[in-house]
Amino acid sequence: MRTLTISDIHGCSTAFETLLQALRLQPDDTIVTLGDYVDKGPDSKGVLDRLIDLQRSYRLIPLKGNHEVEMLAALENPLECTSWLEAGGNETLASYSTENQEVSLANIPQAHWHFIENSCVDWWQIEDYIFVHANLEPDLPVEKQSEYCLFWQKFHNPAPHCSGKIMICGHTSQKDGKPVNLGHAICLDTWVYGDGWLTGLEVESGKIWQTNQQGQLKTTWIDEFMPGK
Repeated sequence: MRTLTISDIHGCSTAFETLLQALRLQPDDTIVTLGDYVDKGPDSKGVLDRLIDLQRSYRLIPLKGNHEVEMLAALENPLECTSWLEAGGNETLASYSTENQEVSLANIPQAHWHFIENSCVDWWQIEDYIFVHANLEPDLPVEKQSEYCLFWQKFHNPAPHCSGKIMICGHTSQKDGKPVNLGHAICLDTWVYGDGWLTGLEVESGKIWQTNQQGQLKTTWIDEFMPGK
């Protein structure tokens, strides 16, 4: 049994599909995705379609990211739509629109809204790890974390969490394309929608797979990113 975690996909379906193929998924795998499936990249629709498909065949634990939070806010309150569009929502809407269609939230199928609202969770934990989109307040149990911390707070040398568990997160894009591994906290957002990579981690072994929108693949180990390495 493997626990595989994948960070911010941001509409980059080519990198996502390349990564899934490289992972060679097995029926007893658990796949933890860290949120931010939409916005910025060219194919948010394709990413959500693939996640829903994975959910049918594997144990998928999809977390919610701040971009899903913004997308839901745009649906519920038109006044929030402008800020979402400026944060990458324009690219998301374009992925749902054919050449002759008006660009509109109405083009997004109900199955995609249902996935974001009902399947995506705020956090997930196992014996030695806590998975979140953005960050954790070190002195609060995970169930008492604020929405700001879970979805928005940047990863800047966070202190160890009071649970003693290792935090695995995304959200704070590493423009050099390299994960950050502090030992007690790991950030896997490696800027796939820019010039970086989409990163997947096998928690048990520490193996890292990275893919990009050009279909390239490379592998390494999370310990290679410890301070001083």
